[in-house]
Amino acid sequence: MSKVLVVGAGGVSSVAVHKMAQLIEAGTGPFSEVFLASRTIAKCEAIAASVRKRTGVDVPVGAIDADDVAAMTALIEHEQPALVINLALPYQDLPIMDACLATNTDYLDTANYEPRDEAKFEYHWQWAYHERFQQAGIMALLGSGFDPGVTSAFTCWLKKHHFDRIDTVDILDCNGGDHGQAFATNFNPEINIREVTAVARHWENGDWVETPPMSVSHEFDFEGVGPKNMYLMYHEEIESLKTHLPEIQRIRFWMTFGDEYIKHLTVLQNVGMTRIDPVVYEGKEIIPLQFLKAVLPEPASLGETTTGNTNIGVIATGEKDGAQKTLYVKNICSHEAAYEETGNQGVSYTTGVPAMIGSALMLDGTWRGDGVFNMEQFDPDPFMDMLNKHGLPWKLEELDGPLEF
Repeated sequence: MSKVLVVGAGGVSSVAVHKMAQLIEAGTGPFSEVFLASRTIAKCEAIAASVRKRTGVDVPVGAIDADDVAAMTALIEHEQPALVINLALPYQDLPIMDACLATNTDYLDTANYEPRDEAKFEYHWQWAYHERFQQAGIMALLGSGFDPGVTSAFTCWLKKHHFDRIDTVDILDCNGGDHGQAFATNFNPEINIREVTAVARHWENGDWVETPPMSVSHEFDFEGVGPKNMYLMYHEEIESLKTHLPEIQRIRFWMTFGDEYIKHLTVLQNVGMTRIDPVVYEGKEIIPLQFLKAVLPEPASLGETTTGNTNIGVIATGEKDGAQKTLYVKNICSHEAAYEETGNQGVSYTTGVPAMIGSALMLDGTWRGDGVFNMEQFDPDPFMDMLNKHGLPWKLEELDGPLEF
């Protein structure tokens, strides 16, 4: 049984802490205590109150600036966790990893590092820590969310059990929920909009192929949701999948957006509100996108009003025993059920549950190693088993063939 330190107090953190507390209350998991810290302690206190009400488990909380390596180091030294679970912003990955190195503490996150001044989503900054973590005898697990995270486990599970070789992978992320707002994002608005407005990239025949943002879309009929337009985007698991499964010739990532979202986003782009460079307003520098984040609804507040389902999965085409086949493995998550269980909407739930599962597998020794690792580097079976047990059941179906586009 081990103590963990969770950094960040958004919706994903709330789900992860609720799920850890469920295991503590049942006495069935590797967690003995969860300490929750964030810049805004009131958010931590709200999560702790919900956890106490739902499970009876007390979650101690504290304030921390995760950008401050010295402060993070002091907090880790004081609390002595076996694992630091980073559910803060991607900008803070490296400072928290530095603090873990300074204290010889294992690390886990759900999204790769990106610099504040450039929408660049790449793993190389964190992969550069591998030798230092290895020499320290500690482990970092990167991207233990849904995408990245579950989508990588889906792909590796398909390869292990159903394919001799995978040729193409399409990752389909559909949020069919309705939150009743004219415009809102289902996770951190700043990160969401940076992703959506970035140049789209996919991997094909050993090289990156770039297309303008949101310029390629197709309709797809999602189970539990219905027909939705999905847009070709870049997402970080493409980089880890092509690195650890180099046989795959093409990897694409698709995400759905409604017409209202696209309309509002287009206007915001046209008037400069999605810019990430500073502008001077009344003698003070501000970042337009950060200001926009401040006026948009907080994603964690959307749970009560959000209805419908998410549907996220992987379509893989390859060869087994000399015959070509296409398989589709997916999870469908109810926003209403997620809210009833944890007080959060489904998008937070689908990321928070895998964060708990990855943490549990590290703590109980099922997934171990010295250095920095991606999800693809471990046996997917125990992870897939825990998804079924902890609220994200998946299903497999065979398709007639790969996507026609």
